[in-house]
Amino acid sequence: MSVALLLEMAASDAERVGVVSDDQRLTVGELNTLADGGAGVIDSRGAGSVVYVGLGGVMLPLLIFASARAARTFTPLNYRLSAEALAELIERLPDPLIVFDAEYADVVAGLGAARIESREFLAAAATAEPVAEFPDPDDIAVVLFTSGTTSRPKAVELSHNNLTSYVTGTVEFASAEPGDAALICVPPYHIAGVSAALSNLYAGRKMVYLRKFDAREWIRLASTEAVTSATVVPTMLDRIITELETNPTPLPSLRSLAYGGSKVALPLVRKALELLPGVGFVNAYGLTETSSTIAVLGPDDHRAAHAAADESARKRLGSVGQPVPGIEVQIRADDGTVLGPEEVGELYVRGDQVSGRYAEIGSVLDAEGWFPTKDVAYLDADGYLFIGGRSDDTIIRGGENIAPAEVEDVLVEHPHVRDVAVVGVEDDEWGQIMVAVVVPVADITPDPEDLRAHVRTQLRGSRTPDRVVFRHELPTTPTGKVLRRQLADELKSPTATP
Repeated sequence: MSVALLLEMAASDAERVGVVSDDQRLTVGELNTLADGGAGVIDSRGAGSVVYVGLGGVMLPLLIFASARAARTFTPLNYRLSAEALAELIERLPDPLIVFDAEYADVVAGLGAARIESREFLAAAATAEPVAEFPDPDDIAVVLFTSGTTSRPKAVELSHNNLTSYVTGTVEFASAEPGDAALICVPPYHIAGVSAALSNLYAGRKMVYLRKFDAREWIRLASTEAVTSATVVPTMLDRIITELETNPTPLPSLRSLAYGGSKVALPLVRKALELLPGVGFVNAYGLTETSSTIAVLGPDDHRAAHAAADESARKRLGSVGQPVPGIEVQIRADDGTVLGPEEVGELYVRGDQVSGRYAEIGSVLDAEGWFPTKDVAYLDADGYLFIGGRSDDTIIRGGENIAPAEVEDVLVEHPHVRDVAVVGVEDDEWGQIMVAVVVPVADITPDPEDLRAHVRTQLRGSRTPDRVVFRHELPTTPTGKVLRRQLADELKSPTATP
């Protein structure tokens, strides 16, 4: 199935409000018409691909569907990148047409490719000769670049079939209740932003965009637009809960709040469950290469784990749940052996929504179609999936492999710790030493030896951090992933905080 068909199906309810962003409100019928006109604009410019540099809102679903209707690939780029970094990525795309928000005009001015400002594109789409092609399902629909924090960004290729398999496998068409609304604040260049535009439109929910995240504005929109569901990354969830604690605000319409993008500390999850008891929380785990979510810990699982007396059941609150329909998972040892319950190894996944394909590299799927996620993981006896972080993050101290997550999970439960990241720092004697970077609870100055002793009470001595340092906050990507390499580089610097 083509991505373009998802909008055509949704347009059967043409008068329904489809997108809200600032002062713009489009019905699904209007979005459908603009997508056809937008395809005409793309086609008339002779573009080989479409690039977007901007904050999203109406432009994100419009460009996704206009590009699909023009049978061109679509690539939203990180608007926070420098002109030089953007140029390096754009040079890897075929004959790009750059669509940009006005605030990024100076950044894209010298990029050397064809350009059109977002408002100009909207105006042109309203009057252009419409184009409506339906590409082959195996054609590439979207190209997303990985963050590239440790290496050259990879260009992940997602086909129409990958994306529509995810949507149709996880969402029932027109299943939303009348009046349902989804609040979207994840970045447009992230897979969660792309999948939110596709799945919410297909389900029949009004999409309310918050282009620049602010916790107070998020709460205001959730109230005024009667938002029923939302998706946030961990840093956003933390700020929303902090704001609600300071200024309690009823959110009577909110039924579902999904979080993902990186690991969320369990104390924050518990606090959110207690502060918003009427909301169903969802932990969604996925990767760019898998077209978004591949495992979910749903509301009932959250409530059961939070209320459980049994330790194994309570532990599931830290899992990412179970695979979504159409996804198979395996945990493999280094030699490829498939491991059993509770055995830690690398997570492999398989399914129609899984791409595992990169521009300039090709497919990295094995002969049986399995994708190596590079995530350390294990399954419990009931099939709940636990993610232990990236295999690249493993600390090798004196020849012993240590997963940072197991130490972080212990430290973050200390009453004086708000957030923590454990990283490996080069050391002449041990190869690497383990450093815990702790964000303390406000107005608290923890004792490093007390924190180290706390770890020793629950883990063997070799898991005790060699050093504990303090920061006001952890450096993260816009999707909440901790920049571990940056921390490690800072800590090995002669000027690092002791």
